[in-house]
Amino acid sequence: MDDKYLINEEIRSKFVRLVGEDPVKPGIYPVEEARKMAFDMEMDLVMISDKADPPICKVLDYQKFLYQQKKKQKEIKANAQKIVVKEIRFGPNTDEHDYNFKLKHAENFLNDGAKVKAYVFFKGRSILFKEQGEILLLRFAQDLEELGKVEQLPKLEGKRMIMLIAPKGVKKVSK
Repeated sequence: MDDKYLINEEIRSKFVRLVGEDPVKPGIYPVEEARKMAFDMEMDLVMISDKADPPICKVLDYQKFLYQQKKKQKEIKANAQKIVVKEIRFGPNTDEHDYNFKLKHAENFLNDGAKVKAYVFFKGRSILFKEQGEILLLRFAQDLEELGKVEQLPKLEGKRMIMLIAPKGVKKVSK
């Protein structure tokens, strides 16, 4: 649904299809008659869909309708999950201790439901070791395969080799 609905005099169609609850009788009416019905009930004639022939309209309190629409949108937005992406940076020659330290962090991130963007950053001439970087990222993915699945295989973008891992089963943590 759009943010902007045509109401009352803005509706230019000759005929409209009225829908709704009592006291409105559903059916096809000339637009003037539909406007008069809405005016008599101290309400507005609102075009809900202009795709139909004739357009579909409803008699209702427009301000209340807008308020309810905003409320619905807010509720939908609140219920939507926000995807968090955490980054973990490696060098092409990352040693074992640093690797394990970053692996633990990645496990925590995946358990919390966040995606992990692991990348190897090549400085200067270290770009010569891109195979080493790819091996490192693939090993990282293999070590995390129980917690997450690879969304994007290692791919070289400029001086970075990037891989994306999404959580498999998100464990809800109750607070």
